[in-house]
Amino acid sequence: MTTPRPPPAAAMAAPPDPALQRERQRAADIIRLLTLYRPLLDAYVIDFFAEGLWAQLPPPWQAALATAAPPQLAALLGGRGSPGAAWPLSLLAFAAAARALAFPRGCPGGTPRPPCQSARLHPLLRRHVKPKKQHEIRRLGEVGAAPPPPQPLQTPPDPPQILLSPQLLWRLSQATGCDRVVDVGAGQGHLSRFLAFGLGLSVTAVEGDGRLAGTAERFDRELLRELGKRGVPGNESRRTPPRRPPRPLTPRAPRHVAGRLDPGAPWGEFLLPPDPPGPGSAARNPLGGAGGREAGERVLVTGLHACGDLSPALLRHFARSPAVAAVASVACCYMKLSTLPQPPGRPPGYPLSAWVAGLPGHELSYRAREAACHALEEYAGRLDGESGCLRAHCYRAVLETLIRAADPSKKRPGVQTVKKAHALSFPQYARLGLPRVGLDPATVPLDSEAVGAMLEQQHKVVAFFSLTLLLAPLVETLILLDRLLYLRERGGCRDGGGEGTAALPGPVPTLPLPVGFQCALVPLFDPRFSPRNLVLVAARTPLGAVLSGLDEDSSEDEDAGTAEPPGEGQSPPAPGAGREPQ
Repeated sequence: MTTPRPPPAAAMAAPPDPALQRERQRAADIIRLLTLYRPLLDAYVIDFFAEGLWAQLPPPWQAALATAAPPQLAALLGGRGSPGAAWPLSLLAFAAAARALAFPRGCPGGTPRPPCQSARLHPLLRRHVKPKKQHEIRRLGEVGAAPPPPQPLQTPPDPPQILLSPQLLWRLSQATGCDRVVDVGAGQGHLSRFLAFGLGLSVTAVEGDGRLAGTAERFDRELLRELGKRGVPGNESRRTPPRRPPRPLTPRAPRHVAGRLDPGAPWGEFLLPPDPPGPGSAARNPLGGAGGREAGERVLVTGLHACGDLSPALLRHFARSPAVAAVASVACCYMKLSTLPQPPGRPPGYPLSAWVAGLPGHELSYRAREAACHALEEYAGRLDGESGCLRAHCYRAVLETLIRAADPSKKRPGVQTVKKAHALSFPQYARLGLPRVGLDPATVPLDSEAVGAMLEQQHKVVAFFSLTLLLAPLVETLILLDRLLYLRERGGCRDGGGEGTAALPGPVPTLPLPVGFQCALVPLFDPRFSPRNLVLVAARTPLGAVLSGLDEDSSEDEDAGTAEPPGEGQSPPAPGAGREPQ
């Protein structure tokens, strides 16, 4: 394996940084593996029958996977147990390489589903907030012990030891001395309310949809009315008191601004008008003052599941604005990232770094980026339980074949998700799906021998989709590594040490590499019900004090609430709920 060459812009003055070298080598190795399996990576499972995807697998793989039970496929995804006694070494090596190169996503304990309500959040902060979002808000912002005094990092910590932080933003606030937070892509303001009312921070919530910003302000007014009725409440009585009760709330509401982030504008004028507009007027600069400062104060910037290009825009503003002390970004919707070519003056969302852009084969198709949004852990759980939901992909693949036979011009048309498809027979499913693409079910044969033969191959469809899921974490890792490398290339670590906290195993090139911002990728949420669980943390000061000991209370901080049981005949949501099988 040849050592990847550095891009022409790589600086040669700084001493080698082992963590950065490993990150670059890992990115190069991921691209090599993705290039080898590009047809699998870019395949749509709904094309399984229409384009003969099974025949494109190596014959030894076909023989092994054709007889694999769903729990064996779950073992292949999770790297546990023995997937199959006689499976070819090439298949086992592919799975092992994919798992080894993907960034660790944590090994949480507790129940496999979020509790119906988080007992660790104040009851007023739980209003209008779904259990999944409650889990994410608490993990991202909850108060914990103050970080220890900064210490120089001698050796980068091992990433699996930095798990499920319940206090990341609080620690960042304490370590940087910033109590002002800008929450970008704030939606209905759930995280902003927690940071403001729950932690007493000064919060500016920026949301590109004016209607959502208006809803957030309405929720704030509701909460303020409740506080006015009760005074400032402390902990309320409950049947089962939590081990660590929630903090009392403060009457400090966030400030909401309707506007979209402009990645090319200076920090002081970084907003575009909201789309769609809201009832109020959009401010050009939510922070006031030149360079995004107000009275010379610095800010923390966060984005919880900032969609598509919004996450790269946050990092670009952090890199060029000294007013931003730190950023915590949780990405989502990778398929919405812009890629090359772009119009002049509009940088792409991927790649960001010169290093990744200089590696042959770094390009990621829409399908590859969409696959990175799937929930591997949840699908593995369905395989383990041999859930009836597994038939959904086969149903959609058969339907795709019928659609193309009826109208060859229709290829992968958008069929809205059919609710509880797994509980329907295929004719029932097809009668609901065909009208959505303009076809009359009465004109399409739904009970033919050909349809029956395809339905009997459901196990092959499940096996094929499981293989594509093995590559999904690799794509996400590459996208996030690209962002880490971009921050390092931009420079800015005040102490000049350049110690990274995202230590990555593997062979590394011996190259003098530049020093960059302090940055880390932390598996923050439980991946079984919050699949996009990796948070990118970056700061202008060392992160050792912030990340030190974050795993100590991870098991104690699990919610004490019980899981909400599904209704009769109901199963947990499908991987990427609301997303049609692709």
